[in-house]
Amino acid sequence: MSNHSSNHSSRRRFLKKSSAAVAAGGFLGGSNLLITGTKASGAIDGANDRVRIAVAGLNGRGQSHIDGWMKAPNVELAYVADPWEKALAKGIGGVEKRTKGKLTTKPIDDIRRALDDPTLDAISIATPNHWHSLMTIWGAQAGKHVYVEKPMSHDIAEGRVAVAAQKKYGVVIQHG
Repeated sequence: MSNHSSNHSSRRRFLKKSSAAVAAGGFLGGSNLLITGTKASGAIDGANDRVRIAVAGLNGRGQSHIDGWMKAPNVELAYVADPWEKALAKGIGGVEKRTKGKLTTKPIDDIRRALDDPTLDAISIATPNHWHSLMTIWGAQAGKHVYVEKPMSHDIAEGRVAVAAQKKYGVVIQHG
């Protein structure tokens, strides 16, 4: 979920191509042979290989979202958002406990602050139902991918606006 188009090289692609060139040099009479991409060489993911997520809505399903994202490989929980101070404290407290004090997640009271972050890739919406469509549309407008709990909308018109935003801004929206 990178902001770069497919014609730009990622760090991973650059390293693979560079390694292949060095390895080819070894086969063609050069003295150095480098073999990468094996289990023994280990994979080191760069910043472009991580997905930065914000979770909106920290009660109920929001805790499930946090747990799921924190277990996922190559995912950084960048923000937790809830306007209710008690829920925000509970959410960030749980994250801090799981990270054993190595907290990088920012607690915020308005998801729009996270949407302004150009390094954020996606939002995960677990708010009360009446916020689902609006936050989905805000996310698309900000160029962020969206996972939104059901129901995504209260009526067909809201759903159509969300679909139009997805098409216009070219993001992925998943509903579940």
